[in-house]
Amino acid sequence: MGAKRGASGRRLELGIQLRQLRENCPAIEPHGARGLTRKEAVRGLKDLSEASLARIELGELNFRRHVGNLRTLLKRYGVTDEDLVQQFIELNREGPNEQWLTQYRHVMPPGMPHYVGLEAEAQAIAAYHPTVVHGLLQTEAYAKAVYEMDRPVEDTTAEFVTRNVGLRMERKHRVLTREDPVRLRFILGEAALRVPMGDDEVMCEQYEEIIRIARLDHVSIQILPFRRGYRAINDFAVLNLGGLPPRVQTDNAWGAISTSDKPREVDRFTRRFDSMVGVALGVEETIEFLTELAKR
Repeated sequence: MGAKRGASGRRLELGIQLRQLRENCPAIEPHGARGLTRKEAVRGLKDLSEASLARIELGELNFRRHVGNLRTLLKRYGVTDEDLVQQFIELNREGPNEQWLTQYRHVMPPGMPHYVGLEAEAQAIAAYHPTVVHGLLQTEAYAKAVYEMDRPVEDTTAEFVTRNVGLRMERKHRVLTREDPVRLRFILGEAALRVPMGDDEVMCEQYEEIIRIARLDHVSIQILPFRRGYRAINDFAVLNLGGLPPRVQTDNAWGAISTSDKPREVDRFTRRFDSMVGVALGVEETIEFLTELAKR
């Protein structure tokens, strides 16, 4: 149970198992229905609300210092074997590898810390961005140009820009240089390469960086050109998390990050990605396309 996972993976595994136990635990009343609602599960517990339990089951939180609440829930769910209880308690302990996120949490939108943690643990990621170069492909100069463009509208500060660019570069480094490389598949809309961010030098450097990354053995990058064929309107990413259920990530108009492991949603976005693969340029065609852009 959670032997080699980082903090996000451990929280997610804990949440999934607790949700399954809650939904399938023995009935309270004779001949009653199996399972408990979250409201029933937290009744009488201090420092644990229905909303907090929902976040725990989604893998966004753990019980931190309130391990007693975890023990009480397990008892209510019919888990009495002490060895199994101890496995859950061990899974609840703060995992490694996310201390670096602490310095960036105050500038991250809702849901993003959870997603970044999962991103770093994924075995494979399939991501689509129609109008902006994906964050894991951006150069520092391009990322800064994106945030600087937003500053007058979003009323952000220079420190906010610096922090977010730093976060983006750290995420990129951690994902691309992992000892066990994550299989990355990107589809970029042609508009992501045509819309200028910064000056010509910034864009040329960005094209060359995408070419460099595209030549890595564990990376596949395709450009979706301006031509007829299916294309999704919004950006998204599908994460393969190994032994845990796959998840799909999307952004909303308010900047919050949301993820879902509902099979119907994961399948829907996987179909979208696979449909665009056939319309997009091949990997070698994409490199040729970017090489021509860099010459201009």
